[in-house]
Amino acid sequence: MKKVKFRKPGRRALYLMLCVGILAVGAASVAGYRAAISSVTDGLITPKSEAKIPDIDYSEVDAVLSDIEKDRAESASAPADLQPSDPSSPTEQPTDEAIVDITDELEALYYEQAIMMPVNGEIIAAYSGGELVKTTGGVWRTHDGIDIAAEDGTEVRAMTSGVVTDVYDDPLWGCCVVVDHGNTLTGCYCGLSPDLEVTIGQKLNAGDAVGKVGNTADIEADSDSHLHFALKYQDRWIDPIEYIEPMK
Repeated sequence: MKKVKFRKPGRRALYLMLCVGILAVGAASVAGYRAAISSVTDGLITPKSEAKIPDIDYSEVDAVLSDIEKDRAESASAPADLQPSDPSSPTEQPTDEAIVDITDELEALYYEQAIMMPVNGEIIAAYSGGELVKTTGGVWRTHDGIDIAAEDGTEVRAMTSGVVTDVYDDPLWGCCVVVDHGNTLTGCYCGLSPDLEVTIGQKLNAGDAVGKVGNTADIEADSDSHLHFALKYQDRWIDPIEYIEPMK
């Protein structure tokens, strides 16, 4: 480095002052820069745990919780007959009366929809499907129903729910009861005992008594004791067996 020579003593002093000033300004700049960087980095890396959390007043929450616990304690200590009843509670058992009511409702619903044979017995004469068959009286005609073997006096039950639409005494088929079973289905119960108790307009459930086997059908008088039962669907005769059996 080339050595500076001062020809005049005053210039040396001026040069030194200038150098000192430059150094002072540089030092001040460095100190300011470091202070600024330190402030920024402190804000970025300050842990969240050191952040100030505002004070929250929990007194109202505590009061509500306290009231709930108090109500529970009072309810538990109250006599059984004064405690509120919650039907939706899984621990509460239904009363005997409630069980009986539900059972009755289910049973009634079943007998509104059930399908059954009017009497239990052997089919001694089948549905002819429109073909002529010879009756026990020697007459050729269609057999539009089925003959179910049953002893005289056997109770005849409604095949399913319905309404009695006719009660009459037929010269050939004896005492007959006609029941509208709904959905264009009509049941004809023939050869019944004369002491009928059902009346026109009476509502029946499946299994309700229609009458008793009476062997009053003269056209089938030579047959063993039985019930003649026929079904009409949309005003046409159908086979009762083919209707009832698949529905049971």
